[in-house]
Amino acid sequence: MASKERPVCQIFSFQDCKASPDPVFELPAGCLTPTPAPIVIDNGSFQTRAGWATPGAESDSPRLLFRSVAARSRGAARSETQIGNEIPNLEPLRWLLKSQFDRNVVVNFEIQELMFDHVFTHLGIASEGGVEHPLVLTEAPCNPLHCRQMMSELLFECYRVPHVSYGVDGLYSLYHNNAQRNIQPPPHTGIVLSSGFHCSQILPVINGRLDAVNCKRVNVAGSQSASYLQRLLHLKYPGHLAAVTLSRMEELLHEHSYTAVDYHEELEKWRSPAFYEREVHRMQLPFSGKVPGGSVSVEERQERRAQQLRRLQEINARRREEKLLQDQERLDRLMAVQELMDDGLLDQFHKSLVELNMDSAEELQSYINKLQLAVEQGRQKLLHSDGAEGKIEVSELDQPMDEGDAVTLMDSDFPEDVLPEKPANVVQPMFSVAEYHQLFVGTERLRCPEIMFQPSLTGEDQMGLMETLQYVLARYTPEQQEALVSNVFLTGGNMQYPGMKERVERELLAMRPFQSHFKVTMASQPALGAWYGARDWALEHPPGGGAAEGWISRQDYEEKGGEYLSEHCASNVFIPLKIVKPVPARPVEPSSSNALTSTGAPAAVPTVTSAPSPSSSTVAADVSMVTS
Repeated sequence: MASKERPVCQIFSFQDCKASPDPVFELPAGCLTPTPAPIVIDNGSFQTRAGWATPGAESDSPRLLFRSVAARSRGAARSETQIGNEIPNLEPLRWLLKSQFDRNVVVNFEIQELMFDHVFTHLGIASEGGVEHPLVLTEAPCNPLHCRQMMSELLFECYRVPHVSYGVDGLYSLYHNNAQRNIQPPPHTGIVLSSGFHCSQILPVINGRLDAVNCKRVNVAGSQSASYLQRLLHLKYPGHLAAVTLSRMEELLHEHSYTAVDYHEELEKWRSPAFYEREVHRMQLPFSGKVPGGSVSVEERQERRAQQLRRLQEINARRREEKLLQDQERLDRLMAVQELMDDGLLDQFHKSLVELNMDSAEELQSYINKLQLAVEQGRQKLLHSDGAEGKIEVSELDQPMDEGDAVTLMDSDFPEDVLPEKPANVVQPMFSVAEYHQLFVGTERLRCPEIMFQPSLTGEDQMGLMETLQYVLARYTPEQQEALVSNVFLTGGNMQYPGMKERVERELLAMRPFQSHFKVTMASQPALGAWYGARDWALEHPPGGGAAEGWISRQDYEEKGGEYLSEHCASNVFIPLKIVKPVPARPVEPSSSNALTSTGAPAAVPTVTSAPSPSSSTVAADVSMVTS
């Protein structure tokens, strides 16, 4: 019968990549002539990506990619703020990290200004007084008007940019992938499932424009998955709390996690010990402990053993000499007292016995005999130790010295020639210290991405991504539903798990009618698709002197306000505020019947009243920003 082969253990190490500061690039020559080239910034909550929108090979990828975080010590100057890749390790400074985002909406414009300074400086822009290049910037779906107003004010007033264009990252990614597939004309109807760092969105596109009324947001994405994985491993390995950091959990998610097509069926597979041994990922944590004897040769161990024995022998010899001197001094004193009795000095003899706490001459003689024997034995031990010094057996040197040996050798009354011998072939048990610094990541590989579909796993009281998609589809007619599901597009950095496309297809198959058709497409580069789409759009729609589609000029900003948005195929829908004007006060004439009281005196009736009217600050919008 053939023996069953043991599955090979999969042991991985954390990369713990250290970020290096971004270089300061030189301004490309083609970015100024014939017209200033647009700057494309994908302002993501996890990572900021910036580059040029030029047709050359230099703009094939964003020049800057860095985390959207800033760290500044308390009391430090503004110039000492560290941005993105200038922070080599996020964990020691995590309590100092600040972001410009609240979920996926920019609210901290002081940090946003630092991000823009970092981008413009490292792209090589050194013009005085402002930035002369148009800017393409991503924003959140259904971005509040106040946030867009603050962003436009920052760009036009602080940096004096000539043109600005805002767009949604998921729609830019759809634009880029349609251009890659050479779909002419591009599909005008579809639905985008985008999942990033803080939240996931469902963006229906009808006739080429975003249907903002039916957009939905699910507050579960990459950051929640990383936090959930950290809590799971903290409970599983309470002895490695400091080593299970958020940065390592993000690495685990990106490199070792996957999405189960059928979650419950996949969990049943993990019940099998053979499946567990084959699929579990053992993550090796760094440790500084040395394996006992792992890097020490046999000769070095023998030399260390010999040195320990010699030091203990020297200590014992000194102690014997000191004890021998003390016994000899006491013996000389007792002999002097005995001589007093021999000389007939009985008074002095009895007085000395009292001082020695003795009662008779027989007791004195007994102590003298004992001391003489002890002195003689001490001299013999000294002679024996001098002759036996240096005789150390090799078999003793092979054995490690334990606490019992040390105590025995330190005992001055214990003879050195009767030390317990240990056989040289005793097998000392050796344990691999590395095994105690390993994380066994099993079902956690699929449990953490699953919270996108089941937020209840983390205690979130909201629908999952596919339930929300079903709710959105139910708001359309059957014909519109068929058009939407025929172009389901997946994008975003949190959509890169293996098996994500198959899982969405399975969920759509379950929710759609029998024999209905649908098509799911994954972005070619889910994390960078938004930047590439914004670059493609900027190349195909350059800002002109007039009212170019999608571009906001400085004149538009001054005339129409900071919240103004020039719509295009990848932008939000601009819904201006409606100001309800207050109703003016009208005088109220008193009637003649009740103008007089019963006594004939005129009543104290006010002559002017104000009709109740809403405050001038009350606003109304055509559409509400709907969140889950």
